Amino acid sequence: MFDLTFYLLIFLSVYVQVFFFVTFLENRRKIVTRIANIKLKHYPAVTIAVPIFNEEKTVAQTINSILKLNYPKDKLKLILVDDGSTDKSFDVISRFARYPNIKILQKANGGKHTALNLALEHTDTEFFGGIDADSFAHPESLVRMLEYFERGPEIMAVAPSVTVHEPKNFIQHAQKTEYHMGIYFKKMLCFLDAINVTPGPMTIFRKKVFEDLGHYREGHNTEDMEIAYRMQKHGYRIENCNDAYVFTNTPSSVRKLFRQRLRWIYGFINNTIDYRDVLFRKKYGNFAFFTLPMGIISIISVCYLFFRIVYNFFDFLYLKITTWEAVGLHLSNNIKAPDLFFLNVNSYLLLVVFIYTLILFAIIFGRKMAKERRYLSLRMLYFFPVFGIVAPFWLLKAVYNTILTRKPDWR
Repeated sequence: MFDLTFYLLIFLSVYVQVFFFVTFLENRRKIVTRIANIKLKHYPAVTIAVPIFNEEKTVAQTINSILKLNYPKDKLKLILVDDGSTDKSFDVISRFARYPNIKILQKANGGKHTALNLALEHTDTEFFGGIDADSFAHPESLVRMLEYFERGPEIMAVAPSVTVHEPKNFIQHAQKTEYHMGIYFKKMLCFLDAINVTPGPMTIFRKKVFEDLGHYREGHNTEDMEIAYRMQKHGYRIENCNDAYVFTNTPSSVRKLFRQRLRWIYGFINNTIDYRDVLFRKKYGNFAFFTLPMGIISIISVCYLFFRIVYNFFDFLYLKITTWEAVGLHLSNNIKAPDLFFLNVNSYLLLVVFIYTLILFAIIFGRKMAKERRYLSLRMLYFFPVFGIVAPFWLLKAVYNTILTRKPDWR
């Protein structure tokens, strides 16, 4: 039974990676990274909200990055919402009160979704987006995303490519590799019309989305995921602009990374439960038949492999202890060199190598899409020990919290 389950999960993992790769091969000519400035046929008015809670160290840089966007200043509005900060964030944003296109609001702490909703109530433009107060937009990011909306009225939201801002340590470099891989996967999901997250760092929406479907919801502390689920359920198309770059600060320690990813995975599990009526329904397309099942399979696979590794370790330990008790402990001086003849080359090993080859391809091509100077870097390898060792624990914790209905903290 163990072997059957194991090989089934390996097969599904291979299927997912091959599906992404085939999607890439079919659509590779559509992946365009623009270098020169572009001009729109029409420059619509856009409002960008900055929800702020205790971000005194980064919020000024965030606001300045928006002010430096290559977009007509009379068409760009900013709404800064202080969500009950207890540090000097409000003092920092108050310095921007002199700008005619900036509105500053203050409210009691209620969570990010409430800050965004307050901004929506003060928005009268055709387009709306939010940006986290620890993220920074590339000057061309907004105009590149707005160009996608010119391609048709059916496009209701455009997500950017999010990457890591100035990584400083081993943990942050590992996350940078993960974000590069995410750029690749997000574009493939775009081709499949199956995006499940509209990232907090500056996804742009037609305001009609919120007029039709309602404002942001708490969404288990993942409001950017919940609104994407809602849009997919109602047939609202989400695009990805791979050359609209937004840079974000990431957790600098394993503890902080664990808490962030616990919240993300908990959000995925519980939003999927909330929208379970979407699963395997033909009318919802690849979102229902690929994106959500892929996420569920990933969680099941990691949990299963973790328990199998633990079981095999203790089974091996028990066997050795039993052997030592029976015949005693004998250390031999006659240690032979390993013989390549006994190297395990069964189908399982080959499949694992194949999976990791496709993952490496996703990372490398993601780096290319992110305009990294070098497509290959030894720091890419940081991803594997960090996420290979720690990720099973936040996945298991998210499942545990879901079973016991324990909502993780935001930070």
